[in-house]
Amino acid sequence: MSQYDNVSVVKKANVYFDGKCVSHTVVLADGTKKTVGVILPSSLTFNTGAPEIMEGVGGSCRVRLKGESEWKTYGEGQSFNVPGNSSFEIAVAEGDAYHYVCHFG
Repeated sequence: MSQYDNVSVVKKANVYFDGKCVSHTVVLADGTKKTVGVILPSSLTFNTGAPEIMEGVGGSCRVRLKGESEWKTYGEGQSFNVPGNSSFEIAVAEGDAYHYVCHFG
């Protein structure tokens, strides 16, 4: 799916890590919330409340989930799951940007 139709968008951006990650919340007609955003070159750690599925829609990143020692690479068309009440490290290389949709629940 390349677009979402019939949605509401929260106008104020979610800005994290001094602007290295910026997203907007999108609310679908059924009330489902997602965020659509970009992570600029950096190494960041995110904490999760609810489980998340991070869907890559452009660029690439390396990810290490909490408790894992190995980094895995993800790109456009690939996704990874993050458990709730957990965390993950994400690294985006210089000259790249990782575009994503975050699906909650």
